[in-house]
Amino acid sequence: MLKVAVKSIAVWLVIVIAAIFNGAIREKLLIPFIGSDISLPLSGITLSALVFIITYVAIPFFGNVKSGVYLLIGAFWILLTLAFEYLFGHYVMGTPWHEINQVFTLLNGNLFIIVLIVTALSPWAAARLRGKA
Repeated sequence: MLKVAVKSIAVWLVIVIAAIFNGAIREKLLIPFIGSDISLPLSGITLSALVFIITYVAIPFFGNVKSGVYLLIGAFWILLTLAFEYLFGHYVMGTPWHEINQVFTLLNGNLFIIVLIVTALSPWAAARLRGKA
């Protein structure tokens, strides 16, 4: 199980890099051209797709594991993502807690909650599509 955890962290780090890149594109390119009303949800949809694509490509990396393990991987990724979002956001970026909590507000167009759901379910769904679960 330790091997699966280490591999999960490795894949999650790739997802984090993709998320940072996605956010940079949103901030530097999309918002100046099309505004945040469209850019924020578009970025959430794009990140959800990236998470699934990265997961789909990475499924063979995990080897032969049981279906339930893929659900555990998704739950682990949620914990890592939330820890990163809160701890990095607050202690490194200096963002106040109440601002970090705004990522869960769908009313402003932020689809982070959808990204979290996709992140949780992607390992299991991708494994099913690949015939591994």
